[in-house]
Amino acid sequence: MVLTYCALKDTYRTIAAPTAPVLFKEKQSKFLGYAFPVALEADVKTHLEQLRKEHVGAVHFCYAYQLGAEKKQYRANDDGEPSNSAGMPIYGQLLSFDLTNVVVVVVRYYGGIKLGVGGLIAAYRTTAQLTLESAHIEERTIDVAFKIGFDYPMLNKVMRLVKEHQLTIMHQSHALRCEMLVATRKKNAEKLQGVLATWHEITWELMD
Repeated sequence: MVLTYCALKDTYRTIAAPTAPVLFKEKQSKFLGYAFPVALEADVKTHLEQLRKEHVGAVHFCYAYQLGAEKKQYRANDDGEPSNSAGMPIYGQLLSFDLTNVVVVVVRYYGGIKLGVGGLIAAYRTTAQLTLESAHIEERTIDVAFKIGFDYPMLNKVMRLVKEHQLTIMHQSHALRCEMLVATRKKNAEKLQGVLATWHEITWELMD
């Protein structure tokens, strides 16, 4: 398999840790914004369940998330608010901040005064914006993994390869026949594959 990764973007933006709740008020309604790093839809569900336990008196738990470093998937949920008045404005802020693997949840306590669709859109958008502004945003690399098999006498040579190409060792086992799972930035994967192809003393495969 020939890789052609070197010209492609191999980074993405996400948040390093959950944010502290951010409060936004509008006509006696309270909007509490939360952002969490997530990897799976199951993580989103876990955070929603926890927030519902913490905010028993809240009437809406609107959210949006985006997952995936390359093939992104997203969902926006209005949780009973008028269609597209909550989830999509929140999702719009994830796009504006260029974030993935993040869920933003806005918890609403109703204050007794209706805001109208326009007012709701503005309130949920603003709360999501303030929440993400408070987050620690970081850039991470998209990595490609290789599994390498070799006889034990080759260990020192393989370790030099790891050092020279700044590979991350994800797993290794040392016996008469060694195995090592390494990762490299996507843009470096094609070069690494070329090097591995010249080593007839080892076996290797690209991991999905």
